[in-house]
Amino acid sequence: MRRAKEILRLKHALELTNRQIAASLKMSHVTVGTYLKLAESSGISWPLPEGVTENHLMELLRNSGDSPETARRPLPEMEWVYQEMKRKHVTLHLLWEEYRKEHREGYGYTRFCGYYKAFKSRQEVSLRQEYKAGERMFVDWAGDTVTLWDGKTGESRQVSLFIAVLGASNYTFARAFENRQQASWIQAHILAWEFFGGVARLTIPDNEKTGVTTAGRYEMDMHRTYEELAEHYGTVVIPARPREPRDKAKVESAVLNAERRILAVLRDQKFFSLGELNAAIERALSELNERPFQKMPGNRKLLFEQVERSTLSPLPVTRYEVATWTKAKVNIDYHIQVDWHLYSVPYHLVNEPVEVRLTSRTVEIIHNGTRVTMHQRSYLRGKATTDPMHRPKSHTEHLNWSPERLIEWAGNAIGINGRQVTSKILGSLPHPELGYRSCLGLIRLVRKYGADRTEQACVRAIRLDACSYRSVNSILKTGMDSQALEPHAAMSIAVHDNIRGADYYRTDEIERTGTHAE
Repeated sequence: MRRAKEILRLKHALELTNRQIAASLKMSHVTVGTYLKLAESSGISWPLPEGVTENHLMELLRNSGDSPETARRPLPEMEWVYQEMKRKHVTLHLLWEEYRKEHREGYGYTRFCGYYKAFKSRQEVSLRQEYKAGERMFVDWAGDTVTLWDGKTGESRQVSLFIAVLGASNYTFARAFENRQQASWIQAHILAWEFFGGVARLTIPDNEKTGVTTAGRYEMDMHRTYEELAEHYGTVVIPARPREPRDKAKVESAVLNAERRILAVLRDQKFFSLGELNAAIERALSELNERPFQKMPGNRKLLFEQVERSTLSPLPVTRYEVATWTKAKVNIDYHIQVDWHLYSVPYHLVNEPVEVRLTSRTVEIIHNGTRVTMHQRSYLRGKATTDPMHRPKSHTEHLNWSPERLIEWAGNAIGINGRQVTSKILGSLPHPELGYRSCLGLIRLVRKYGADRTEQACVRAIRLDACSYRSVNSILKTGMDSQALEPHAAMSIAVHDNIRGADYYRTDEIERTGTHAE
């Protein structure tokens, strides 16, 4: 993934080192350095001029000379080599061979060994880590959960405890959440920053998977949302390195303290709501932060007030609104489907893949890294939000699709009743294009059920005044097309498991399952 803009932001806006940027973006520090050198040689500074896209920036960098991938011989990732050498049966020669497979232009074995020896010598003496004030916030879920009880049924459920601790003062934040899913993880960070009254430069989760235990429909890319959150608050996420105890010591110590000083204190109490539990956690947390240090004067709260509060970056003016991402393909009706609702896209993007950023209020549609449109989010199922500017100027521009062509095609593929159902679908909508995918789905039923059965299903749909792809498909699935229609009794027959009247079908002509039109 191209990350040139983010590299420049992290370097110049947040003043991170190349290695910190590399850890945050999960790329080689050599590549980071190369991007920065190319930017410098091209005269590119930060902030970038308004309107400069990722693609435009990459073009400027390419024109400056060698690409980041070929500008210099790649150095071995010695941190990885150092850790791998601790594993059984692994040799330095094996790691060099793997390095050369990935980088054919890389260093020879002798130079490789020299780099490793120098790196290893620097690792032999492990110094106690001291963190600068305002530099780091460590975050994690506590290993133990808390029980909530239902006062009516007596049933119980487990909730999770989120912990955040500042590196210099050990000032701690804790709060319980219903689950460890992405929305809770993001909300926990927001509340932690608001509790501290500011933001540390770096945010260190226990590892890159922390906070996600299940993947829902719109949790396809947790890291993208997490990075977006970090950018909004002006911090950088750098996961603790796997199998590196020193990276995890701070947060693990905070989790242990929280379990001992919060969960253990509350162990004999019964809680019947999350609000009640968090009120008790808040009281116990206050005692923890004001508890005197054992080996030095003061306490967490006092140290925070004296040395760390003033070093935190200010909170942004607006709170981050949790966003989720998904992918879609623009259908021939120049709409995409999100949560059973259709949103228009400029018609020239028909059949193009797009990314969709969702908040509770907006739907942003991105194509090749550029936002092409944004709609107010609607929760009306089976409806459409259409920008008139997105409509094609003529049917020729719209890939030669037209209502007349679809009606004719349905008549040829299905029969006279298929033609009539198609006409009713298109005629019932404010814009015929919104019915294209439903009509295509209707025609494609012939592949599965044959023209005769599909035609008979259309006869029944017309009699039921339920002319939609969904009702015809349901008739075929249940075999109702083979049953004789009783005069004046048809309206009492349900065409699918959920009984709905004719008004439902007249207002629900937009096909909800977009795969039929792809």
